[in-house]
Amino acid sequence: MQIFIGADYRGLERKNQLRDFLVGAGFNVEDMGEYEYREGSDFNDPAINVALKVRENPHSFGILICDSAHGMTMQANRFKGIRAAHCDSPESARLAREHDNANILCLSAHFTDEENCKKIATIFIETNFENLERRVRRINRLDEREGND
Repeated sequence: MQIFIGADYRGLERKNQLRDFLVGAGFNVEDMGEYEYREGSDFNDPAINVALKVRENPHSFGILICDSAHGMTMQANRFKGIRAAHCDSPESARLAREHDNANILCLSAHFTDEENCKKIATIFIETNFENLERRVRRINRLDEREGND
């Protein structure tokens, strides 16, 4: 299983903890930055990098971590084919995968401690999509665009 992981400066420590945990569990994890603490660094670049990698590798997952998880989620979801979900519990992670086939997990470094991040990520990775016609139909509509642009 290929996992791409990224964080801004506020999620850096949690990203490193989770990356090491996932590597120790046998996953192939590629770190997409931030690599060092840079006060005020934007969440956009790691989110874009992870979203593009997940889109290029359809059977992979992404994990993004910032202070609230809101900015990362919004940025990642700007890309066609990306279904980023902000999950704050193992149950929300299970539902994001099972019902919505989420391919990027977004975590809050501020509101989610290290142990919960590990639990949430494990559930996200291990849960399969429930391939029902209504779920597939709804997911396919996510890439509909407004207007002609």
